[in-house]
Amino acid sequence: MRKLAIIGCGFSGTMTAVQLIKNASQPFELIMIGDRETFNTGIAYNPYSKKQLLNVVTSRMSAFQDNPDDFLNWVSELDEFSGTDKGILANAFLPRYLYGQYLRDIWKKAVQSSEAQKVKITIIHAAVLDVDVSGDEVTLVLDNDEKVKAQYCVIATGNQLPGNIDIKDKHFFSSANYYRNPWDVSAVSNHDPTAPVLILGNGLTMADTVLGLVENGFGNKIYTLSPHGYSILPHKHPGIGYAAIKEELQGKRSLYDIVRIVSKHIRVARKLGFTAEPIIDAIRPLTQKLWQNLTDQEKRIFLSRLKHLWDPVRHRIPMHIHDKLGQLTEKGKLDQYAGKVLEITENERNIRVRFFDIKQKVETEMLVSAVINCTGPVTDLVKAESSFLKECLIKGIIRQDDLKLGIMADPSTFEVFNGVNEPQKNILVIGSLLKGVLWESTAVKELREQSETVARQLVNKMM
Repeated sequence: MRKLAIIGCGFSGTMTAVQLIKNASQPFELIMIGDRETFNTGIAYNPYSKKQLLNVVTSRMSAFQDNPDDFLNWVSELDEFSGTDKGILANAFLPRYLYGQYLRDIWKKAVQSSEAQKVKITIIHAAVLDVDVSGDEVTLVLDNDEKVKAQYCVIATGNQLPGNIDIKDKHFFSSANYYRNPWDVSAVSNHDPTAPVLILGNGLTMADTVLGLVENGFGNKIYTLSPHGYSILPHKHPGIGYAAIKEELQGKRSLYDIVRIVSKHIRVARKLGFTAEPIIDAIRPLTQKLWQNLTDQEKRIFLSRLKHLWDPVRHRIPMHIHDKLGQLTEKGKLDQYAGKVLEITENERNIRVRFFDIKQKVETEMLVSAVINCTGPVTDLVKAESSFLKECLIKGIIRQDDLKLGIMADPSTFEVFNGVNEPQKNILVIGSLLKGVLWESTAVKELREQSETVARQLVNKMM
């Protein structure tokens, strides 16, 4: 019996497994390797708070692209939404933990069907330390002293932890008052109430962390600091279509042309009282192709000059969550800064953070009791700590894309490329590790499509 291993059991790993079971044409063993606590849900849908919300409305969160109402129908059957108008529910931003329950329910049904499909399921709650490839066999070395051998392997590990910021003295990073993992409940719990807290980063994770601190009773001031400052935007015009831009972008290959066309349509929308939201949503289906058509130099220009403008419009939050952050700012509980950290030192009384304030154009400092890293996941695998992916990179089993945003892979088959730029036929990758190849590769829309494609590829390989 052939064996297929999936590393990572969040949305990508789970839905790839579900699609493999659904489409199995002959017996095989499916080996799922991942953390017990976040099995099926990943970090994203296993939140420390039931108040953390999805950033996409219910009607667009189905795990199956051929059944777009699956999540909506699932939610409608829950007792807590009995009698709720389905139209309202379709456009609501629901709690993330509910989506985690939805994924667990999908997995449960897949397991129930696996015997009929002649798929043997083995679940191993462990971490992969190393990978070796010999001919047609992949060997995974686990932290529980097991070795797993399989003919095929899917890497679905999701995001790495945030990277440590670049400061001269690195001693602070070993402090008990530094929280590198903002998704751990300890990052928002039991802080000194007599001193402020600093959050590094001003994106969506920062918003979750601020609300997590407040929910856990933290009443002192919260500072946030990032190079471009606070720029999170709310969903203002959900569901409004904008078809005009799609035709105009067809065939355009240069970053200059794309920016020119998008900017023109944003100006038109603003004259009519709209934000850029409908424009960015309209080009979403084209984004992967547009990205692949850019040269590496154009991609670098985008990352250095335009990404900080793109991200706030592309990644928005529910209006009422945005309002809560605004209320905290008005009450003097939340201060956002644009700047660069120069130095962090800690003594028995406090943590001293010296930074350059970009708006005021001066060096200044703040005293805090804790620092929480919400700068976003590290993408350069060379800088990743204790990662089997780093070992794979060193051994030439995989290679990074030239921008070091993830793993280089064939965008049509998802087979990884090795160190000499040849496809590894028995190792495939899915999810955020494809950001350098596809750019858009983190949302449910992309991940459900990838899971189906990867499953089809593997079913065909095993025939």
